[in-house]
Amino acid sequence: MKLSYTIMYVTDVAKTLEFYNEAFGFEIKFITPENDYGELTTGDVTLSFANHTLASSNFKSKYTQSDLQNSPFGVEIGITTDDVESAVKQAIDFGASLFEDVATKPWGQKVAYVRDINGFLVEICTPIA
Repeated sequence: MKLSYTIMYVTDVAKTLEFYNEAFGFEIKFITPENDYGELTTGDVTLSFANHTLASSNFKSKYTQSDLQNSPFGVEIGITTDDVESAVKQAIDFGASLFEDVATKPWGQKVAYVRDINGFLVEICTPIA
């Protein structure tokens, strides 16, 4: 088995894909004609988004929707880059909000956290050497 994709449930799939394209440079790989599901090319794992209506058709049980007004979930999307400061600035310029500013970890890795336009946590960090 291998991890192939992660799906995040959002209100507006097209707007979310556009945000990730502009903020992080991920190419839009696919979006349904109904705009209820879409995928980004991010490397080995596809980052996907589906709208809440589609989620409701898949799940019999309720789930908690991500929301900028509430604390983020205890899960994050991790993105690596050689220039964390510039990546954080670019993400904020396109609508992300700063959650934790850039810090250098004891092992030398630079790490920062933003929240995307849906309230999900995104870690922006240098690769671990």
